[in-house]
Amino acid sequence: MADEARGDLADVLAAAARALSTVTTVQETLDVIVALAVEVIPGADLAGFSLVAPETIRTPSSNGPIVVELDALQGELGEGPCLSAIAEQSVCYSPDLSTDARWPRFAPAAAKLGMGSLLAEPLFVEDRILGALNLYSRRVDAFDEADMATALLFSTHAAIALSQAQTRAGEVELTRQLREAIESRDVIGQAKGILMERERVDADAAFDMLRRASQRLNVKLRDLAGRVVHARDPDDSAAGAPR
Repeated sequence: MADEARGDLADVLAAAARALSTVTTVQETLDVIVALAVEVIPGADLAGFSLVAPETIRTPSSNGPIVVELDALQGELGEGPCLSAIAEQSVCYSPDLSTDARWPRFAPAAAKLGMGSLLAEPLFVEDRILGALNLYSRRVDAFDEADMATALLFSTHAAIALSQAQTRAGEVELTRQLREAIESRDVIGQAKGILMERERVDADAAFDMLRRASQRLNVKLRDLAGRVVHARDPDDSAAGAPR
């Protein structure tokens, strides 16, 4: 029986890992993590992913507005399982929110909103905290040891997938910045060539003309160079060419 349960869990986690491998952006990854959490982890009625921001908690993905409300309440009160999980980088479980004294303001407020239990799983890779996966249940004592073990394994998969998505996003942004830098260099070079020919100056003087005009007109150097390059008539004042 135990072997069968382990086999079922392995199948579920393998399916979750495959689903996470098909998404590419950070937001898509968060949405899949939240959607899978309530399917994979027994007892979870609602789920959300939270990030601690200055003076508040951001919830970029959840499967219900009540989750956003509950997370925001933790940020407002400055206490709650999500905050504790992120700060301590450890699992925080409240089996009965109506009687939990660790969060004396948040816990009873969450109970009044219909929540019985809350399990907060920190998502981290090595020593880098990514946020917390918050699992809400309307029932008291909703998560047993097996459920929490499942949640831990799922959170580990989720943290790796999220970290990889963030890395890809960073690589995409770096590629974009490098491409823009190359394009800027090229268009500025073209503009310098036009000015060198038109004004009979050397490269340094042409660049200085662009720089000074950029400051005077409060226009980015690349944009000003583009005006010079793309003007139909290099002598057209509308091109914004420096003099």
